[in-house]
Amino acid sequence: MKKYGFICAVIMIFSCSCSTQKTMKEESKKVKLVTVDPGHFHAALVQKSMYKNVDSVVHVYAPEGPDVIQHLERIESYNTRETDPTSWNEKVYTGPDFFEKMIQDKAGNVVVLSGNNRKKSEYILRSLESGFNVLADKPMVINKQGYGMLKQAFLEAEKNNLLLYDIMTERYEITTILQRQLSRIPEIFGTLEKGSPENPAITKESVHHLFKYVSGSILTRPAWFLDVEQQGEGIVDVMTHLVDLVQWECFPNQLIDTNDIEIIEGKRWTTDLTLSEFSAITKMEQYPEYLLKNVVNDTLLQIYCNGAINYKLRGIHAKTSVTWAYKAPEGAGDTHYSIMRGSKVNLVIRQGEAENFKPTLYIEPVSDDASYESSLIKNFSQIQKIYSGVELQKSENGWMVVIPEEYKKGHEAHFGQVMEKFLEYLEKGNLPEWEIPNMIAKYYTTTLALELAK
Repeated sequence: MKKYGFICAVIMIFSCSCSTQKTMKEESKKVKLVTVDPGHFHAALVQKSMYKNVDSVVHVYAPEGPDVIQHLERIESYNTRETDPTSWNEKVYTGPDFFEKMIQDKAGNVVVLSGNNRKKSEYILRSLESGFNVLADKPMVINKQGYGMLKQAFLEAEKNNLLLYDIMTERYEITTILQRQLSRIPEIFGTLEKGSPENPAITKESVHHLFKYVSGSILTRPAWFLDVEQQGEGIVDVMTHLVDLVQWECFPNQLIDTNDIEIIEGKRWTTDLTLSEFSAITKMEQYPEYLLKNVVNDTLLQIYCNGAINYKLRGIHAKTSVTWAYKAPEGAGDTHYSIMRGSKVNLVIRQGEAENFKPTLYIEPVSDDASYESSLIKNFSQIQKIYSGVELQKSENGWMVVIPEEYKKGHEAHFGQVMEKFLEYLEKGNLPEWEIPNMIAKYYTTTLALELAK
């Protein structure tokens, strides 16, 4: 009997030991986020949802000030909302040595960067050198010097078997996805035109607003967001999304080299803010000293947040432009216009008043071919097999693509989709082979265009 009891005890100890080892192994595989200097609201949007195999404890390292306070308030709002609340546990360190402290503590394995861009390239490189994977908000670089550091960072990531990835939310917008898909069906689109500088084959225009709502509340902008030396000029900031989409749509899953790119022209211009407008979005009564260099006529703040790039990519003419206004018209928000010109049709995304400021995709034939409609309907079934419920509706110049609401996730939800994709890559241990050269090509385009514009 004693022998039987001894055997049972040994079995129980062994089982507990195995269970403990399994738990420790599972814990070691967990993704543990470290948020660094979260000065932009995108840092919080990455945590608007919970994720499988991501630790609920997130370590935050930041300088003292309103940026980190607002970040923590946003996380708390997600934790306390009535519908599907999150359960993040933020462990916070603030101080002037926040970055060195983060490196020293090594409290996680993925650094999330979304804030002041002045030192972002340096933070990316040093994080990789210290053994962290990095998920960085755009832009990863804002000038030629940062571009050089980025190339070094990718070499460091490869050497240390780590991942570096930027947050390209616009790839998850359904009208953009369908524009890309339709352009891959020759019977519908034909072939992509070569275009010209005056009439590019692909054009993407983005209009943004400094005064906006995020997660239901008026967004408070940090004053440094309006300093291009800290945020970056428009031609290297939001433009990153547009240049990314040109590559992603015109040459899907293909490696792009910097030799494939020829910048024809880069332009930059200012948006001017009054002191009262500045105060409304920053909650500050006066301009900080670092902005005074951009103030004219005593109170008018000039910001180089607008830009345009006219360039060639593998012989295809493309144009991208970004414009910032102070506030959107009633009922509107940030808007996007895009056209891909094919030999059979133009694929156009509009988001104006006629579309109730909602992105809407149109298929518009370039000729009066009577047989085209039957070919379109027949081949559109390829789209419907993937996206059930998507339909065609006659419009003034062709057809409107009617998209069910279930596919319209919204900008804020796209951050969760990017995170899910990044987690998938982390589990595999690598990015698709085209992602890294295409990120390098993208930032080569934006930083070289800035040099030319200046």
